[in-house]
Amino acid sequence: MLHKKKGLWGRGLTATVLALTLTIAGCGGNEPEGDGGAGGEKELKKVKVVLDWTPNTNHTGLYVARDNGFFEKHGLDVEIIQPGQDGADAMVASGDAAFGVSYQESVTMARIAGVPIVSIAAVIQHNTSGFASPKAKGIDSPKKFEGQRYGGWGAPVEESVIDALMQADGGDVSKVDIMSIGDSDFFAAVERDIDFAWIYYAWTGVEAELRGEELNMVYLTDYSDKLDYYTPVLVTNEEQIQSDPETVKAFAAGAAEGYQFTIDNPEDAAEVLIKAEPDLNADLVRASQKWLSPKYRDDAPRWGEQKLSIWENYANWMFDHGLLEGKLEAEKAFTNEFLPK
Repeated sequence: MLHKKKGLWGRGLTATVLALTLTIAGCGGNEPEGDGGAGGEKELKKVKVVLDWTPNTNHTGLYVARDNGFFEKHGLDVEIIQPGQDGADAMVASGDAAFGVSYQESVTMARIAGVPIVSIAAVIQHNTSGFASPKAKGIDSPKKFEGQRYGGWGAPVEESVIDALMQADGGDVSKVDIMSIGDSDFFAAVERDIDFAWIYYAWTGVEAELRGEELNMVYLTDYSDKLDYYTPVLVTNEEQIQSDPETVKAFAAGAAEGYQFTIDNPEDAAEVLIKAEPDLNADLVRASQKWLSPKYRDDAPRWGEQKLSIWENYANWMFDHGLLEGKLEAEKAFTNEFLPK
């Protein structure tokens, strides 16, 4: 949710992760910890949750659940960690972390490759990403991508998404100059090298507002309902679900309370994140949280709820655009069973 869309495409579902099999989750990383304590009191179970990227308001509910005692209430001592070189998905698949933050597209590709991660909650109900450009450039529709320079991170999905939006608007993707700019800052890049990029409005868009820089946003969901996928999601692995479903239920319950608090109290929740991660821009966190909090649950019956149709639609779209080597068994990629009723 930072300057560009990261996750699978930026951090990478590496070749090592793609080679993992369904047995990798049994490496011992999910062994129970803290089953009992002195005096008959049950100790908190220690678990790790690995973020997809550097801390931001996508993650606020996890920090609230940790620091406001919601995880503790459900018997967990949760450590929030940053991803290693292989990314969050690899750490969750191998059991190095019991839970993680991922994306529907990442989970989809992982499962096609035999990597046993499962989405247990949608952090945000609808896709808030889109293609952003300074307003002065006049790029206010996909057709106007023609003749412009797009800066991304070099993944096939980027051209496929741009193509899908442009076809819906009568444009031709072959007329777009697509280049990789790596981790370059969005604001510096559009001044110097490119005309538009793929961002999450809740972070980079809100930052533009604070800077007084007007953007044109072309949202994916305005042009294709198949691109309204869950991003981000909370994940675990199949071994964790099979061997210790109570911990999964406890984690989901604590996270749900954390995100519900953030929905109801965005100002207070923002301060929790700022206190926990003081290097973040406090003004940006506060403004981003105000913008994002209503979108966590949005029109869903409860926070975290996922629909089979959303998983099927996006997986079919990916397959049709040559981004998957096989069809997804969508009903195995996610579950709602651990969410509080």
